Amino acid sequence: MDLNLIVIAGRLAAEPELTTFSSGARLLRLLVTVRSQEPRRRIDVLPVVMWDPPDDSPLGELTRGMGVWVAGSVQRRFWSAEAGRTSRVEIVAHEVQPRPDRDSNEDSSSDAA
Repeated sequence: MDLNLIVIAGRLAAEPELTTFSSGARLLRLLVTVRSQEPRRRIDVLPVVMWDPPDDSPLGELTRGMGVWVAGSVQRRFWSAEAGRTSRVEIVAHEVQPRPDRDSNEDSSSDAA
């Protein structure tokens, strides 16, 4: 059985972009930074797209620097450009949620244990 599932927690590197097409479809674009410590220290900036985000979600409250959880799948798109065939790997989100800052009560409860 194959499985294409990804979950990331990171911070928004830029303001979210919401595009509405003439068909009525909407596309939310995010850039999410994810910091890694192992095997070496690095920061990845991952493109995330979400088709037709729900109107009742907290996505309108997202701003640059805010922490987010993203659940979805990985997709590689191909298209033709002047330089030839081009591709891009991106996360197609099924769910995007704001996450509390690390300074919240969540960390203080783990310190007490």
